[in-house]
Amino acid sequence: MPLRQTEVNRILGKVDELAESDEEIVIPFIVGEAVKVMDGPFNGFSGTIEEVNEEKKKLKVMVKIFGRRTPLDLSFMQVEKEQ
Repeated sequence: MPLRQTEVNRILGKVDELAESDEEIVIPFIVGEAVKVMDGPFNGFSGTIEEVNEEKKKLKVMVKIFGRRTPLDLSFMQVEKEQ
């Protein structure tokens, strides 16, 4: 059964709204910012953001473990900004 033009326009309008909402996402972290790990095996460690992957919502954070800088791949939800 074919769709009426009003139904097609309504569906396409929803798709356009979703596409626009993706562009409005604000990335809460920047390279060089100090963060604290809040989840996972490195909970409580502090580090510095080296890379931000906006598409995957992931960060590469450098932390010191046994005196050596070690990169951790973490999601945005696993860290919080340090004050």
